[in-house]
Amino acid sequence: MAIKMMEYPNPNNNLKLRVARGHFATSHSHINYYIDLTMTRYRLSEAKEAARVLTSKFRPSTIIDTILCLDGTEVVGACMASDLTKSGFRSINTHNTVYVVTPEHTTGSQLIFRENIAPMIVGKHVLILAASVTTGYTVQGGIEAIEYYGGSVAGVCSIFASVDECAGYPVSSIFTKDIISDYESHPYHECPLCKAGVKLDAIVNTHGISSFNE
Repeated sequence: MAIKMMEYPNPNNNLKLRVARGHFATSHSHINYYIDLTMTRYRLSEAKEAARVLTSKFRPSTIIDTILCLDGTEVVGACMASDLTKSGFRSINTHNTVYVVTPEHTTGSQLIFRENIAPMIVGKHVLILAASVTTGYTVQGGIEAIEYYGGSVAGVCSIFASVDECAGYPVSSIFTKDIISDYESHPYHECPLCKAGVKLDAIVNTHGISSFNE
């Protein structure tokens, strides 16, 4: 059965949140809404708009040397780097620019940086950019990796977030849980849909959705 998508426009900008209601499994939890951020992550016009909105949430006095892109947000991250440079944000790196990097994941889901990438983290003020923050598991891994490599977290931002903070850091987002007030995320062993005998509709991750055929 095809997953039916719904669109929720943001009244403050030109972006739309595309969602599907159902029973979905991620690697960390079970959720009752699939948040499809594909177009915002990969379509340049939407990525530029998302970058503009997210950049506006930070003060020009915020020091941002590096943007750590999680969940396939590299296009948005590059657009943010361009906006941050144009807006006159402070930067302490010698090239007076902003690095845009992605981490490498080990088999144990730990985040690492190779020797050629690590200098962009060590001693740098790093902004974490995620597609969505729900359980906070992925962002927390990013925070731990930055601190392990000797960087400092300049902030956390995302396209969608169902939480206001993660690991003690405020989360700035374009879309919040308010737009889908009944959004829920539960550990798989505590999922009320599973307990009610509702079968999974699909498995979802940062790459997309894989539906189950009836």
